[in-house]
Amino acid sequence: MALIKEIDFGTPIRVADKTVTLEIDGIGVTVPEGTSVMAAAMQLGTKIPKLCATDILEPFGSCRLCLVEIEGRRGTPASCTTPAENGMKVKTQSARLAGLRKGVMELYISDHPLDCLTCAANGDCELQDMAGAVGLRDVRYGMDGENHHAPAVAKAKDESNPYFTFDPAKCIVCSRCVRACEETQGTFALTIDGRGFASFVSPGGTDFLESECVSCGACVQACPTATLIEKSVIEKGQPEHSAVTTCAYCGVGCSFKAEMQGSEIVRMVPYKDGKANEGHSCVKGRFAFGYATHKDRITKPMIRARITDPWREVSWDEAIGHAAAEFKRIQAKYGTESVGAITSSRCTNEEVFVVQKLVRAAFRNNNVDTCARVCHSPTGYGLSQTYGTSAGTQDFKSVEMADVILVIGANPTDGHPVFASRMKKRLRAGARLIVADPRRIDLVKSPHIAADYHLPLLPGTNVALINALAHVIVTEGLVDEAFVRERCEWDNFEAWARFVAQDLNSPEAMEAVTGVPAADLRAAARLYATGGNAAIYYGLGVTEHSQGSTMVMGMANLAMATGNIGREGVGVNPLRGQNNVQGSCDMGSFPHEFSGYRHVSDDATRTMFETFWGVPLSGEQGLRIPNMFEEAINGSFRGLYVHGEDIAQSDPNTQHVQAALEAMECIVVQDLFLNETAKYAHVFLPGSSFLEKDGTFTNAERRISRVRKVMPEMSGKAEWQVTVELARALGYEMAYRHPSEIMDEIARLTPTFAGVSFDRLDELGSIQWPCNEKAPTGTPLMHVDRFVRGKGRFMMTEYVATDEKVTARFPLILTTGRILSQYNVGAQTRRTDNTAWHPEDVLEIHPHDAESRGIRDGDMVAIQSRAGETVLRATVSERMQPGVVYTTFHHPVSGANVITTDNSDWATNCPEYKVTAVEVRRTNHYSGWQERNAQSDVDLRRIARPLPEAAE
Repeated sequence: MALIKEIDFGTPIRVADKTVTLEIDGIGVTVPEGTSVMAAAMQLGTKIPKLCATDILEPFGSCRLCLVEIEGRRGTPASCTTPAENGMKVKTQSARLAGLRKGVMELYISDHPLDCLTCAANGDCELQDMAGAVGLRDVRYGMDGENHHAPAVAKAKDESNPYFTFDPAKCIVCSRCVRACEETQGTFALTIDGRGFASFVSPGGTDFLESECVSCGACVQACPTATLIEKSVIEKGQPEHSAVTTCAYCGVGCSFKAEMQGSEIVRMVPYKDGKANEGHSCVKGRFAFGYATHKDRITKPMIRARITDPWREVSWDEAIGHAAAEFKRIQAKYGTESVGAITSSRCTNEEVFVVQKLVRAAFRNNNVDTCARVCHSPTGYGLSQTYGTSAGTQDFKSVEMADVILVIGANPTDGHPVFASRMKKRLRAGARLIVADPRRIDLVKSPHIAADYHLPLLPGTNVALINALAHVIVTEGLVDEAFVRERCEWDNFEAWARFVAQDLNSPEAMEAVTGVPAADLRAAARLYATGGNAAIYYGLGVTEHSQGSTMVMGMANLAMATGNIGREGVGVNPLRGQNNVQGSCDMGSFPHEFSGYRHVSDDATRTMFETFWGVPLSGEQGLRIPNMFEEAINGSFRGLYVHGEDIAQSDPNTQHVQAALEAMECIVVQDLFLNETAKYAHVFLPGSSFLEKDGTFTNAERRISRVRKVMPEMSGKAEWQVTVELARALGYEMAYRHPSEIMDEIARLTPTFAGVSFDRLDELGSIQWPCNEKAPTGTPLMHVDRFVRGKGRFMMTEYVATDEKVTARFPLILTTGRILSQYNVGAQTRRTDNTAWHPEDVLEIHPHDAESRGIRDGDMVAIQSRAGETVLRATVSERMQPGVVYTTFHHPVSGANVITTDNSDWATNCPEYKVTAVEVRRTNHYSGWQERNAQSDVDLRRIARPLPEAAE
C-alpha cells in the first residue's frame, strides 16, 4: 500500500459547456473554457513550477515561478492567472524562463532557514521541491535573511494550537493559508500584516488558539512549507502509506486519507475526490482521531453478575456465551418480547444490518430501535408522508445553485462545518439567507455574510412559523400553480391552501405565538417564494419537538407550493447529526420496518426476508426505545443489547432512563469505552473505532461511502463478527466472511441498494441511493420528474402548542444543541485535545435574565425543571433572546438530560429536547444528581485486576 498523492493542477478544474484547444510545448490539448494555462499543462503531465498556486484555491499570481512564454505576447505571464485560449501556443521551458525562475527561488531561499534535514516537512516540502525543479545550486544574496531561525532574529513559534504549529521564520508569504481561510473555510481568521518585505501572516494579532481560527486545517493543508504543520508529523515523521476512508463524526461524511506509518496513524488529510467535502475538513475529522488509541479504550470482554460488582475480564467465548445464555433465560421466563436491541448511528451499515437481523431472526421479535429515534425519526415520517421516501432531496453541491437559503433549526457552522463552508461560499457569491432560530447563530452575521432575515422564534413554535410563511405564499398568489397541478395531488393542495389561508395562520395572528415580527415573516416568505431557487436546510431544532413530524411536513408543503423541489439549488434537506444516522434508518433499525423502509406487516416483504433468512419472522411492530424503558420499569422487558450508543447520557429524563436500566436483568453494551450506559451493564463487549473497520457509512445526502480498515482491531474482533457470534450462540447462524458479503445481502433485499457493492463503491468512489437498474450510478437529486410516491401530497399542519409551558415557577425555556469542537455525547471528542475549546458544558443566558437573577458570567447556576436539576457554569450572552437559555450535552458530568422531559413527537416519539421549562438561580454546589453520579462513576466502573504472581 503506497502513499496516495493526489494531482495538484495548480488552479481549480473548471466546468464549462465550451472548450478551447491550445498547444503547450508543441502538444495539443483541449480543456474547458476558463481553464488556466497551468491546469491545461498539468492535464498533459507538464508540471510548471509554482509556490502560491494550488487547485484548492483561486489563482493568485504572486510567486512569479509559474511564468511561461506565449507566442505573440510580450513578457512572461503567470500561467496560473492566464486563461487558456483557442490557438494559443505556450512554452513552459526556455533559457529565459529558467533564469527568471532561478532568480525568484534565490530570493525565497535567501530568506528561508536551511534546516531541511531536520525540518518536519522534509520529504513533503514544495519549496524544497521547487528549488530542485528550477535547478537552484547557489544563492547570490547570502543566507542570513531577516526571517531565519538564528536566535538573534528568531520570531516566536506559535505552538498554542493543540494540533499544529506556526513557525513564521519559515513563512514565504505566499498567502495560501490566508486564502484557504477565506475561500475554503470562510472564517477570515488570517491576514497579511505589514507591507513589502516586512509582510507576515497573522492570526488577527493574537496566537492561533485565541484567534478566530476554527482549526479546520485548511491553512495547514495549503501551506507549501513547514510554516504550518501538524504536531503529529513533527513528532512521528512523514507517513509512508495511506488509505481513503470516511469520517466517523457528523452526517456530512467527509472523505479522508488516513496517512500511516505501519499500523500507526500519523495524520488525516481531507481527500479532494471526496464528493461530500471536496478536500475540506473540520477540527473533528482532521485532527480529533486520538480517541481511537486512548488509554480509556476497553479491549477485553468483561462480565459481572450485578452492576455493583466489579467487572471481570473474560475470554470472548465466555462473554458471548454468557450474554446468549442470559438472553435465553430471560425469554424463557418472561416471553419472546422481553429482550431487544438498540443499533448505533456511529457504526457501519453492515454492523447495523446484522444487529437488526439478530433481533428479528435470533430474538424472534421486532424490538429493535436506533438513536435516530431521538433525532431524525420525524424526518423519516414527514418526508415519507409527503414525498414517499425518508431522506433528503439533494446532494450537498446543490447549494451552489441556490439563490435563497432557508436555515431552520440548524447551526451548520457548529454541527456540519464543512457543509457550512460550502454554504457560506455561496452566500458570499450573492445568495440570500433566511435563518429561523431562537439563537443568533453564527450564520446570522459573520465575516462577509449576513442573513437577510433572522426569525428568532420562540422554542416550540416551529409549526406556527411555517404555517404563517405558507399563509403569505397562498394569500399573496405566490404559489407555483403549474408545478402543483402537474406534480401534486390537487385535492390535497386545495384543502391545505384553504387551511393555511385562514386568518388564524397569518403572520399577524402568529406574532404573539412565535415572537417573530409579522413584517419580517412576510418579507421572508416573499423572498423564499420569489427569489429564485430556494433551498431549505434544517436540523434537530426542527425534529426534536412535540410537533417535529408536523414541521417536516410543513416544510415539504412549502417547497411543493413554490415548486422548489426536483432540481439543483432547491429541496428539503435534513442535516443529519451523526455519521451514519441515515444509514442506520436505511438498514431497518426501526421496530416497524425492514431495510428500505418496508413495514414488517407487509406479507410480501416479510416472506422475502423469511425465505432469505430461513426463519419465520414476526409481523408485529416491536418496541420503540421509550416503550422499552416503560416496559422495563413495568417488569416485562428485561434484556437489552446496546450497540454503540450511550442512552444513559443521550436520552431525555436521565433519571427515568437510569431507573429503566437498573430494572433490567441483562444489559449487553458493545462500545469503545465504559460509558454512562455501561455503568448499568452486565456484559461489556469491546467495540472498534472507524479506523479498525471495513464497511460503509451513508451521509445526509444519501451518499454511501467506504470505510476502510487501516489498523488491526484493538480487541481482536470486528464488531460485525461479535454480533454474528452472539447470534450463533443464540442458535441462529449467519455465514459471513467479510463485510462485503453483508452489503451484498443488503443489496439483494433492499431495492434502493440493489446496485451497491464494495466493488462498485471502489469504482465510483461513492454512490447516492437509490442505486438500481434505473439509476446504476446513483441518484444525486430526488423527485426530478415525479415523487417517489407518484404525486406529492400536501399534509395538514395544524399548530398545537407543546404541553411544556412556562409558569411562575419555571419561567424560562431551555433549548439544547451542539458546539463545533465536540460531538454528540463527547465519548470521542472528550478524549482528544478538542477539550482545549470546550472543557465543559455551559449555560448561555441573556443579560436581562442574568441581571434579574444576580448571575454574572462564570457563576455556577442551578437549572431546575419538572424532571430534575443540574448545575452548570453560566455564560452571559446576547446570542440568546430574553426568556430562553441554552446548553450543550457533550459532557456527562453536566447532566443536561437530567432536566429534559418525556414529552415527544406525536408520530415518532422523538423527544422534545428543544423545549423544557426551567428556572435558573445562582448556587455554590453541584446538584444531588451530579453528586450521586460522581459516586456511581467510581462504584459502577470498577474492574477487578488479577493479582500479580507472587515471587518465588
